[in-house]
Formats: sequence, structure tokens, C-alpha cells
Amino acid sequence: MLKQIEGSRAVAEGVALCRPQVICAYPITPQTHIVEELGALVKTGELHGCEFINVESEFAALSVAIGASAAGARAYTATSSQGLLYMTEAVYNASGMGLPIVMTLGNRAIGAPINIWNDHSDAMAIRDAGWIMLFAETNQEAIDLHIQAFRLAEELSTPVMVCVDGFILTHAYEQVEMPSQKEVDHFLPPFEPAQILDPNKPITLGALVGPEAFAEVRYLAHRKQLTAMERIPALAHEFAMNFARDSGGLFHPYKTEKAKTIIVAMGSVCGTIKDVADDMREAGHSVGVIALTTFRPFPFAQLRDALKGATKIIVIEKSLTAGMGGPLAAEIKLALGKSKQTLYSVIAGLGGRPITKDSIRGIVERVAHDELPDTTFLDLNWDVVNEAVGGAHTQLIEKHTNHKPKS
Repeated sequence: MLKQIEGSRAVAEGVALCRPQVICAYPITPQTHIVEELGALVKTGELHGCEFINVESEFAALSVAIGASAAGARAYTATSSQGLLYMTEAVYNASGMGLPIVMTLGNRAIGAPINIWNDHSDAMAIRDAGWIMLFAETNQEAIDLHIQAFRLAEELSTPVMVCVDGFILTHAYEQVEMPSQKEVDHFLPPFEPAQILDPNKPITLGALVGPEAFAEVRYLAHRKQLTAMERIPALAHEFAMNFARDSGGLFHPYKTEKAKTIIVAMGSVCGTIKDVADDMREAGHSVGVIALTTFRPFPFAQLRDALKGATKIIVIEKSLTAGMGGPLAAEIKLALGKSKQTLYSVIAGLGGRPITKDSIRGIVERVAHDELPDTTFLDLNWDVVNEAVGGAHTQLIEKHTNHKPKS
């Protein structure tokens, strides 16, 4: 059924169709509307058979989800930004114990300084925690990825994080196709936990493990990620057969056939980039786009194959590893191995700064003329940077070294 709906409510209704049994909630912008709507659905009885638990913190939200999942319930929670960092210990615990929790991450910048707008700093901060990580390009895909996430998590007994760009998607009103309960029930069977706390058959979860077995536990988590690399495309194909739309998978190529320059990105910015690619193709530029959906596990071999025809690769990402550059670009560079393709890392949209079509077009044109450095900060205000470097920073150097730094 077609609905004109806010992104957060669309996600909430999609999650409700998956029949969660326990929802643990602590609000944080821009995730708040998701859990508010789920709470309302539980209160009105539209989402029945579900316990909605208000907790005192993000750490408690995931901790309660861990307990619920260990007891055999289909568990869900959501968070953003500092909330994700606050629950970091529990994030690692959930994957370490192999619990099939689904969590929405409303992507938002991490302070300081405080910033409530969108980038991918929060997701990148937790990228090695052992969760499967999926990025939605649109609100339609956000709904669809959650339905696939519950299936994937429960098949592999591992947690899945669905990343949805804060405000850009969570607060945007657009038309989506909301599936029926019957369709979701057909795709997502009732939860049958692979492990469960049962007083009649007592086991221990999350116990102390010494050097004699810890490596094996970590390897098993790694093995689940490798298995997910096969199951994610298979589930996306099955989803397409059931719901008549292509959603999910590892990544989505767009006009990449015979493209000499390919732009790779994640999340909502991919729509803007595709518009630029259309315009530049009309102007005679051979430009394609790859919208990456699955960040963990990272599809090294598949992405390398998809990029093999390009001579130049531009990675546009909303995150920064200070002192290194873009984490997505680093992984793509690793995927390319000894390839002679030229890779450009473009850091953009930090803290919600707009990524415009003109700016992207300018990047592609500079690449075409070999004028772009390996790492670029899109639309950086150099006056602000130079003032900061030449002001307090210079005074600090002079104070501690008793000499004036070279200009």
C-alpha cells in the first residue's frame, strides 16, 4: 500500500510488521520519532504481543535487548550518535554472544563540538564490533532492510544494524510502499532462537573465556560475517521475488557499464550523486555510481569486480578518520589491491553540511583533469581553518618552543 509518511514512522511501521516481542527504548535525536511511534503502536494494541520497555539510558536499552534476546524473544532497539557510544560495551556483548538483535542507527555526527545533524561518524566508530551493518539510501529501502535484517539476524544468530541518515531520511516525508502483514509473515517466519536461556537446561552466556578459547570465539564471529556475504544477496533476491522491488543486497551499480569514472558512496547522498551522473553523461562524461548497502561484512571481492572497468574511482563519504582520511576509501583501496586504478577520497557532509550537485560535479571535473589530490575535504572553509591554525595554534607553538613557526 502506498503511503505518504515520515521516514521515522515508516521505519517504525516496518519494524512493527516484523512482530518484535520486546522493544527497549531511550530517545535521542534524530532517532526519537521511531521509538515514539513504536510505543504508540504498542499502547493502542496495533502491535500486540510486544512489551515496550522504557529504560534510563542507551546502555540499558541494548542491555535489556540482550537479556530479552537471550531469553528467546525477538528484540529491537534504536539509537544515534553518542547514544551508540554510550552502549559500546553492550554492542560488543551482543555480537560476542551471537544474539540476533536488530537495531536502527539514525546516523548523526559525534561531538565535540555538539552537533545533531547527519554524518556517518557514529557507524564508523563501531564498525569493528561484529555487527552486520546495512545502509539505506531511501526510506523505502529503510523499511525493506529492516524486514531483511530480522531474517538475516535470526538465520545467522548475530546482530544487525540498519543505518538510516538522520533528518535527511528520518524526518523526510515521502511516498513509500508499505507491505502487508501477510507479506512480511510469509518472508519472516516466527523466531526460533538458536540458543535460549532455559531453567530446565541451564547454560551460561557471556562468561569469562581464557586464552585457550577466545580466538576461536572471535573466529566464529568472523565466520558468521563471511556467511552473511552469501546470505545477504540471496535474501535480497528472495525479497525482490516476494515484494516485487529490488532492495538490499551488497551494493547497487548505476550506469557503471563502460564507465571510466565510478563514484562510490553510502546512504542518502547516493541519490544526489546519481542525478549528477545523469547530467554529466549527457555532457559526455563517462560516469557511473555504486551505492554501497552492506558495509559489514565488506564486499571486497564483489566490489573489486564491479570497479574493474574504471580507471578512476571517487569515494564520497560522510566520515573521517583523523590523521588518515576516509575509512570507506581505505577499505576500497584495500579491495583494489595492486590495481593501477586511481582512487580519490572525498570527505563530505560532516555534521550535516549540504552536499550539492554543483560540488559533486566540480569534483568529477577536477578528477577528469587530474587536478584533485588523493584526499579532499569538500567545500571546506579555508579562511576558518587558516585563522585557527594561525591564531591559538601558533601561539601555543610559540609558548612551548620559544620560536616562531615557519609560515
